[in-house]
Amino acid sequence: MSNELRDANPYGNGAGAVEAGLLQRNRVLRNTYALLAVSLIPTVVGAFVGVQMNLGALMAGSPIISMLLFMAVAMGMMMLIERNKNSGAGVALLLGFTFVMGLMLSQILGSILGMSNGVSLIMYAFGGTAVIFGSMATIASVSKRDFSGIGKWAMVGMLVIIVAMIANIFLQLPALMLTISVIAIGIFSAMMLYDVQRVINGGETNYISATLAIYLDIYNVFVHLLSILGILGGSRD
Repeated sequence: MSNELRDANPYGNGAGAVEAGLLQRNRVLRNTYALLAVSLIPTVVGAFVGVQMNLGALMAGSPIISMLLFMAVAMGMMMLIERNKNSGAGVALLLGFTFVMGLMLSQILGSILGMSNGVSLIMYAFGGTAVIFGSMATIASVSKRDFSGIGKWAMVGMLVIIVAMIANIFLQLPALMLTISVIAIGIFSAMMLYDVQRVINGGETNYISATLAIYLDIYNVFVHLLSILGILGGSRD
């Protein structure tokens, strides 16, 4: 009987099962990072197309409609990605989504590129985002602390940010925009920590879903960091 049980369990004991679980988590994490790197390509292409087509000026002309349209398209595509996360179609949809997100960058990129030091500000924002992501991913990998509680309050914070951003479309207050961006960077940096640790701990086993979550964290940190740099360090000379 013992031989039959051993043959039925390819790992032989609990230690083998734990090792297999770790291998699975590492595989999901590697696939997530690889797809995340690939997803940046259509984002850059989308941003370039958006700037060349001057989509920023179009969005600035109807900010409320643009925001509502963007949120509808983004939510729809994210739902489609989740429904197809177990197939190759999920990867294609994710890359299409990142292209659309690149298009949406055209408004802030167009404004920043209109500054004499615009290219430098974009590079600083990119470098700063990379440092933040690297730091959060490292903490998630080495820390023994459980960061699962971050998700609850971060969702509340994101709703507050959305409301504040809509209000600022009418108010046009640089100080409020600066405050929103600082808070948003804090929230989405924490979400990076939360989302990466979920993969490491086995809470997220699908690399497409994991990539989508971490991509959105990185995207929002970059946008708000660039906004802060544009407000505080932008030059029109």
